[in-house]
Amino acid sequence: MIIKFTHSAIGVFFAALAILLFTNTAVAQDATVVDPEHYTVEFENDYVRIVRISYGPNEKSVMHDHMAHVTVFLTDSKGTFTYPDGKTEEWDVKTGVSFWAPATTHLPENSLDAPFELILVEVKNVEEDD
Repeated sequence: MIIKFTHSAIGVFFAALAILLFTNTAVAQDATVVDPEHYTVEFENDYVRIVRISYGPNEKSVMHDHMAHVTVFLTDSKGTFTYPDGKTEEWDVKTGVSFWAPATTHLPENSLDAPFELILVEVKNVEEDD
């Protein structure tokens, strides 16, 4: 049996394929999975996951997620976050600064001509109102 496809059927197939591909890449994921070059799990148990983040000069990541976390900057850091809605936020943080942050989805970019490094302590099963 020979199946003949019309041009419109082939066009619909490729359009559907493109939607699937672009939809899957637009969904943010675990940073250590989608960007292992920059994100390394140092320790994990039922309560926390400690992630080392290292960026080279002017390097950029991909859109990804983080659980609620404490951030500790090991070096000076300057860059831009791009959020899923397209909004951006610049940061400029000095060595030793630490803070709490709720779960987030973003795409970071290092604006420095130097590398930076930080530690993220992701806290599991945290209520977002905490």
